[in-house]
Amino acid sequence: MIDTSLLSSWPLIACGGFVVGFLVGMTGVGAGSLMTPFLITQVGVQPALAVGTDLLFASITKASAAAPHHSFGNVNWRIVRWLAAGSVPGSVAMLMLIEWLEPDLATMAHVIKSALVAALVLSSVAILVYPLIVPARGAELTEAGAQQPVRPLPTMLLGLLLGSIVTLTSVGAGAIGVVVLTLLYPSLRPRHLIGTDIVHAVPLTLVSGLGHLGMGNTNLTLLVLLLVGSLPGIAIGSRLTGRLPDRFLRASLAAILVFAAYQLWAKI
Repeated sequence: MIDTSLLSSWPLIACGGFVVGFLVGMTGVGAGSLMTPFLITQVGVQPALAVGTDLLFASITKASAAAPHHSFGNVNWRIVRWLAAGSVPGSVAMLMLIEWLEPDLATMAHVIKSALVAALVLSSVAILVYPLIVPARGAELTEAGAQQPVRPLPTMLLGLLLGSIVTLTSVGAGAIGVVVLTLLYPSLRPRHLIGTDIVHAVPLTLVSGLGHLGMGNTNLTLLVLLLVGSLPGIAIGSRLTGRLPDRFLRASLAAILVFAAYQLWAKI
């Protein structure tokens, strides 16, 4: 759906895309966690439309990061396959449930906002907990990311949970997914965990985004404006990774997520 009325707000949308892309480039998380609340609270987009557009936005931005991670050997494809075995059916099931219930706009907006608040708070906690888990595993870390034994059932159940949450809110594929993967696979190095999580997010967000597109919950003009701002932001943020203390970056991002949750809660 192309909405020319948004063209008048292109500076705000492009700048918001740049800021979110910049933070994603530096921290590796925050695309769905930050973009959807921004679209709802600052741009005034309907929640369902914000989620659907953000999912396609995330699929494109995640795909741009997936290729380098694969070339650097940071992806455990067996874990990706088991995650996708749960997340893709979970996403399809959530899309079918939304289509079957046919909620009115007011009800849909309330459900999405409430779910977003919960997902944002969980994401902020996950971002803060992750660095506390990783140092404790120091002696167990291995470079053999591809040789890590896979735990099929827990991994597929994690994918199922992520597929449902991400399809409804667009939040969770990054921060929550990495933390739970850390608990499931404590011997994997952070770069393998992050690379695996990013690659898995590509089919999940693509399937979810296309499903929302089919239901009319996507604005192509909005998507293009977001990409115009975010792609340079991701490039610049990626180059600055490591220049600022990781602890400071994570604390700042967690605070931003909590603030976004508060803004959404105030509008419920």
